[in-house]
Amino acid sequence: MDVMKKVPVREQDPKVRATNFDEVCLGYNKEEAMEEASRCLNCKNAQCVKACPVSIDIPGFISKVKDGDFEEAGYVIGESSSLPAICGRVCPQESQCEGKCIRGIKGEAVSIGKLERFVADYARENGIKPKKCETSNGRKVAVIGSGPAGLTCAGDLAKMGYDVTIFEALHEPGGVLVYGIPEFRLPKEDVVKKEIENVMSLGVKIETNVVIGKSVTIDELMDNEGFEAVFIGSGAGLPRFMGIPGETASGVYSANEYLTRSNLMKAFRDDYDTPINPGKKVAVVGGGNVAMDAARTALRLGADVHIVYRRSEEELPARVEEVHHAKEEGIVFDLLTNPTEILVDENGWVCGMKCIRMELGEPDESGRRSPVEIPGSEFTIDVDTVIMSLGTSPNPLISSTTEGLETNRRKCIVASEEDGKTSKEGVFAGGDAVTGAATVILAMGAGKAAAKGIDEYLRNK
Repeated sequence: MDVMKKVPVREQDPKVRATNFDEVCLGYNKEEAMEEASRCLNCKNAQCVKACPVSIDIPGFISKVKDGDFEEAGYVIGESSSLPAICGRVCPQESQCEGKCIRGIKGEAVSIGKLERFVADYARENGIKPKKCETSNGRKVAVIGSGPAGLTCAGDLAKMGYDVTIFEALHEPGGVLVYGIPEFRLPKEDVVKKEIENVMSLGVKIETNVVIGKSVTIDELMDNEGFEAVFIGSGAGLPRFMGIPGETASGVYSANEYLTRSNLMKAFRDDYDTPINPGKKVAVVGGGNVAMDAARTALRLGADVHIVYRRSEEELPARVEEVHHAKEEGIVFDLLTNPTEILVDENGWVCGMKCIRMELGEPDESGRRSPVEIPGSEFTIDVDTVIMSLGTSPNPLISSTTEGLETNRRKCIVASEEDGKTSKEGVFAGGDAVTGAATVILAMGAGKAAAKGIDEYLRNK
């Protein structure tokens, strides 16, 4: 065994997986997990833990895996994370825990994410549940949204003894985990549903089809229903568009709509009648993880797919692994390219997209080099479907129906990063509702911080 190199992870063959919605990565078996765990240096001042938004005791759980004590490894992770099987699959470990791994300085970092996934899958397959708080303090807390921020906040509060109810607007809990991330990256029945059941096993109740701001307001929850504190983890589900001609044509989707139809409403399955026009030639505009998800979904629905992104490959915001998988599956990347108009036929359907070539100019405020148009470089892409993946904003419904809740110019709720406190007493917020669209693990970190903040607030109340 070469300790400087990771134990390879088995994956579906690219040509096969491009035709199905089964999970791409097959994960480690027991022997592979123990071998990979033996590469960990068990650092005393572990930088990987500092880089984890939910502060998992990474050396602690990996040492248990190395010894073959997978059940105890699960309990170690469970002290910090309520969604380990999800995090092990979708977290950007390369820029967080693995990015700080000391082993990675001279060799390859330990596969922390794949080990976390293995432990969580082992626990699920062997019926091991998280440890529950023995006594309830009887104090009621409402959580709005059942995505990663809401589930984490609810799980942590339940472990402290609080009576927690999650209110979810959709008919199924899970938020972005069920509507946004495709089956081939995050299986819904075997992984997401089971993780949610684990949170509920802690005593958390979930009410679906409750639209806060319509069905009931935050003020009514606190004034009439006995909730002493509220956490808003409602995400950012309002898509952005470019504002170019032709954007309202038939055949133009937001990535949110396209993925929701496929992931939550099962449009990819023959036994569901959810309408979706997958297109034969699809352009996905954007370069983030959501763009990769939409492109790889369209590919599996039978389309030839191009990703159109106005910056260079080095600046693609998507995870390296997702870009690599997309390329392996045959998706074409049109980089340094920007749409200027969507062409529409006489029936109102997309029939092409005008673009212009870009080059990188001077760096902007963040240090990224701003793309600028190259005069005279216009060309047309032959497409019949366009998916816009340009980021999302929070829906303003909650903030507009809650007295005294401060928002910023982007309609994001203003909340403390440290404990989630908002301008309204007893109301806390975190995740995409505060930051705008970000990662699952950052939303979980915000939910965790808010749970501590709520506990401190109610103890001192």
